[in-house]
Amino acid sequence: MTLSFPATRLRRTRTHEWSRRLHRETVLTPADLIWPMFVIEGEREEQPVGSLPGVSRWSVDLLLDRVGEAIELGIPCVSLFPNTPAERRSDAAEEAWNPDNLICRAVRAIRDRFGDGIGVMCDVALDPYTSHGHDGLLDDAGYVTNDATLDALVKQSLNQAAAGADVIAPSDMMDGRVAAIRQALEGEGYVNVQIMSYAAKYASAFYGPFRDAVGSGDRLKGDKRTYQLDAGNSDEAMREIALDIAEGADSVMVKPGLAYLDIIRMARDRFDVPIFAYQVSGEYALLEAGVAAGVGEREPLVMEKLMAFKRAGCAGILTYYAPYAARLLAG
Repeated sequence: MTLSFPATRLRRTRTHEWSRRLHRETVLTPADLIWPMFVIEGEREEQPVGSLPGVSRWSVDLLLDRVGEAIELGIPCVSLFPNTPAERRSDAAEEAWNPDNLICRAVRAIRDRFGDGIGVMCDVALDPYTSHGHDGLLDDAGYVTNDATLDALVKQSLNQAAAGADVIAPSDMMDGRVAAIRQALEGEGYVNVQIMSYAAKYASAFYGPFRDAVGSGDRLKGDKRTYQLDAGNSDEAMREIALDIAEGADSVMVKPGLAYLDIIRMARDRFDVPIFAYQVSGEYALLEAGVAAGVGEREPLVMEKLMAFKRAGCAGILTYYAPYAARLLAG
């Protein structure tokens, strides 16, 4: 028999805070967060990113302080992105597999200071290392080549694994790169290095502040629509995710996040692997602009947006709000 009002009063369980917590269907904790961090050359260097209020680039020594903060807050993993000096960028992106590049030095420093006390994820794509700002290598006509890029991505991945990376995160969207990286990692004995594939990465308008942070925005020639997903496609995203899982990805990423919650939900319903989302730079910057304009208070806005990712089915979220949210959750 179907009960009706007043026998059924759904507000009963909402009356008190303890009851709302008790009946909460989706829970967000610091363990659900990954903190993206930008690395620069130098010592005692902090460079605020103008288009990302509250976010900075750090030299390796200051980065270690932030990693220590992540550990104290219960954040289980950090994700590293370099701002490579201009003189070390090239058409062939050779700096990506230099064992003394910024990322490798940062990974080794984290390992030396903290051991296995926190996970370290490294982005695999060539845009922080190319003079033209693309995620892959260009042919003579200016087209991003696929198979030649795979060789470069494999070298970059092995370089990061050798430095001590726990998670390799290919974000380039080249066909076949997960299989190539997995085979190379296995062949070199890095059998426990995870691959978190940016399997559904869209050609989005929300990436501008990130490109500013890593110094690739002004260098980008053309756009990335020949290799990143079209915003109108969802079935294609499912095919990309299925291929990456078959090729050996341990988890997959949907990027951006809030604009593609439907993709996250579809992937969660269809695939039995952890699904992550990246609350990308443009999404962060828009929220901060809203706070500054008086749209609402930062705390409830941030927590509601992060909860949306979890409710959609995410195992975790890459977000620049990671330390802020972790403090709120701990309090």
